[in-house]
Amino acid sequence: MTSRFSGTFTSGALGRIGVFYGTLSPSDKAILFVLTGLFVVATLVGLVAFERSFMVAIPSRGGGLTEGVVGSPRFVNPLLAVTDADRDLATLTYAGLMGVGPDGLRPVLAQSYKVSEDGTIYIFTLRPDATFSDGTPVTAEDVVFTVSKAVDPRLKSPELANWSNVRVEALDPHTVRFTLPKAYEPFLANTTLGILPAHIWGKISDEQFPFSRYMTEPIGAGPFSVRTVTKDKDGNTTRYDLVSFPKYALGQPYLSTLRLQFYATSNDVLYAYEHKIIESGYGIPVENALRSPYSRVFAVFLNATVNKAFGELPVRKALSLSIDREHLVNDVLGGRATTRTGPLPTDETMTEPALPSTDRLRLARETLTSAGWVYDEENKQWKNAKKKLVLGPLTLSTSNVPELKTLAGEIQKNWEALGIQTSVSYNDPLTLNSTVIRPRSYEALFFGMVVGRDNDLYPFWDSSERADPGLNIALYSNRVVDQLLEKARTELNKDIRTNELQQASTIIANEYGALFTHTPDFIYAVPNDLKGVILPEITTPADRFATVSSWHRNTTYVWPYFVKHSE
Repeated sequence: MTSRFSGTFTSGALGRIGVFYGTLSPSDKAILFVLTGLFVVATLVGLVAFERSFMVAIPSRGGGLTEGVVGSPRFVNPLLAVTDADRDLATLTYAGLMGVGPDGLRPVLAQSYKVSEDGTIYIFTLRPDATFSDGTPVTAEDVVFTVSKAVDPRLKSPELANWSNVRVEALDPHTVRFTLPKAYEPFLANTTLGILPAHIWGKISDEQFPFSRYMTEPIGAGPFSVRTVTKDKDGNTTRYDLVSFPKYALGQPYLSTLRLQFYATSNDVLYAYEHKIIESGYGIPVENALRSPYSRVFAVFLNATVNKAFGELPVRKALSLSIDREHLVNDVLGGRATTRTGPLPTDETMTEPALPSTDRLRLARETLTSAGWVYDEENKQWKNAKKKLVLGPLTLSTSNVPELKTLAGEIQKNWEALGIQTSVSYNDPLTLNSTVIRPRSYEALFFGMVVGRDNDLYPFWDSSERADPGLNIALYSNRVVDQLLEKARTELNKDIRTNELQQASTIIANEYGALFTHTPDFIYAVPNDLKGVILPEITTPADRFATVSSWHRNTTYVWPYFVKHSE
């Protein structure tokens, strides 16, 4: 009975609605139709919104990114990469046992690792399903081969110093052992070295190594593989088109494609970004750019073998005091840096001497005069008759990179305000390295040290590193500092190691081993709809790709149950 009543009621109701609709004018019918449509749409939107309030957005695959990079890649190979463009592509196409993650190092090709109690033996177990982009498996023999090429003196790899005296053995196809002559706390960072496929590179002689087609068309185990390489009429590489690698050890990247376009200067990259030719790039000073600490310290390095006056502590102190670091950071760099007076980059666990709170030029002059220096107005130089030393004129060498040119120009003004005639010598980066830095042919050098996230100061400040190819470009020597840095390298207790580094850093700063100026921020402009970008502490610009496999532009909605059971 209830069923018949309901059916009769519904039929009658519909009949009355039909009669009502028939009495409406055409315009009223149109309005009713529109209102009904809006009601239906609103209902559907409400239902979708209600459903999504209980669902979770997760990344989905698809989309791509076009990024601008300064330079032209030449050696897309972990063993020979020398430029930022080289390292960018090597990072994207190769993978190491370990890799840089959002919070430090993490296993990539390695499934796990263990370290002996004395810190001299590292044993890595490889992921059993790790493969190169040509489909061949990654084995322990590939690791052994890569390290053997790194230490091959004929190849002249920049990685040689990291692997010298390290014995590497394949215990089985998926297990590799490294034996160090003594404990070396930063060693784990060395295992981020990209692994080469031995079945390809083992057939190529040392002489042909730099000229192999695989140097520009790499086969690696990284998150992306090469689809096409574009060159201009002069043979210069202008673009790389990469595609995601489905069998990447950390999972196939969400982005389907990644295009790198190469430009001659940072200004060219900025122009391309502003004109929407590219979507991302580092060093682009836009308001919404991502920022991360840069493990790089800039300083003026003084060569006392060229200018004997630099051997005097009061001279180094006065030159340092005269530099207006706050102006460099706040005005020249737009606040995208942190002032420094010591050799370590940003680290909340470390302290360094404070900047002077009073007039810096007055303090600089007082420092010189109290040490017996007298200013010669006529010749615009400081003189110390007792020691037969003269300060000025000076030559400051640096790179012709626009930012460094501007900063060096400001330091020039500071020293001239102190009464010292100063000229600046600008050099392209390759020339600066080969003809100025390596032969130590500079009086004063404005340059940046890439200290690294492990804060290992040994390569830059130990007295044994003063001659090329050592990195002690301050030509600094202090036996106590040598001992502290040597201990810090072998100390496995983090607190003790931090204390040793702090002591060494304080001594270097108080002796004005170099005139430290600032640590820059790493600036990375990305589109607003690109998600999953987490910048770690940056050692080299390629570190910005630390989480590239998680970057995504597309999302989909699923119930929380499926997210939980897919993890």
